[in-house]
Amino acid sequence: MKTNFLKFRFALLAIAATTLFASCSKDEDTPAPPAEMPKDIVEVAVSDARFSILVEAVSKANLVSALQGDGPFTVFAPTNDAFNALFAQLGVSGIADLDAATLTPILLNHVVAGNIKSSDISTGYVSTLNATDPAQAGVQIYVEKGSDVKIDGSKVIIADVMASNGVIHAIDKVILPANVVNHAINNPNFSILVQAVVKAGLVEALSGTGPFTVFAPTNAAFNALFSALGVSGIDALTAEQLSPILLYHVVPGNVRSNQVSSGTVPTLKDGSNLNITVSNMGVNINGSVNVIATDVQGANGVIHVIDAVLVP
Repeated sequence: MKTNFLKFRFALLAIAATTLFASCSKDEDTPAPPAEMPKDIVEVAVSDARFSILVEAVSKANLVSALQGDGPFTVFAPTNDAFNALFAQLGVSGIADLDAATLTPILLNHVVAGNIKSSDISTGYVSTLNATDPAQAGVQIYVEKGSDVKIDGSKVIIADVMASNGVIHAIDKVILPANVVNHAINNPNFSILVQAVVKAGLVEALSGTGPFTVFAPTNAAFNALFSALGVSGIDALTAEQLSPILLYHVVPGNVRSNQVSSGTVPTLKDGSNLNITVSNMGVNINGSVNVIATDVQGANGVIHVIDAVLVP
């Protein structure tokens, strides 16, 4: 009886062991499910219903393959609401009313080279992939980092949507390529210059095709002028007084810093010239005004920032 019990016990152990090893072998033989491949920027946009109009625009502009390239790219992506606001502004019904030639520079104006996460963003100008000329640097956008991040007046509402070839930041407004006037409007350091341009009635002229090179005085430069004139501000000057001063800051052509050389250049003010001196110290105008920042590229010209107002 004891012998039979032992045989039965060993038989149970053998069956259990066989079952255990068979189970382990089965688990080891079952392949793990394949890992999901990371999505590129276009695929991320396609998978998010909030970007359906952007996807439609990218497809119509034939930019899908470009934005699926290695990059990396940083895309400031307008939502559907942002595009609908643009359609209302333009008086069109949707993407169907815009051709590829119109859409391409607008879309490329939202794309920056590099993988720029929110922690890497700082205030300043950034060049986009929207180049008005293949040999020319891309039109720039002004990034302003405060409590919010603003891009040429639009606001980042969702940050750091990661893709395999870059990063997406969703924005609440479509960023149209900025001309020299828009650049001044978008940068609070030029708010007095904007007031002067508006009062002098020069907005339309400087928003034209150009191209223009603008030597743009900062707010500090204008305040120094007001002190020198003994006036309180722009309100104390007439359009007739402001117009020749402002036109004296504008040179025909898109003259970037690497094209500047010493000599005289004509302005839009009755053929008046500026005297440019290029030295190891930088670029000086008329012997007393310094260029303190260069090559803010716009869609119709370029801005160089100066530290004083040029008075004819």
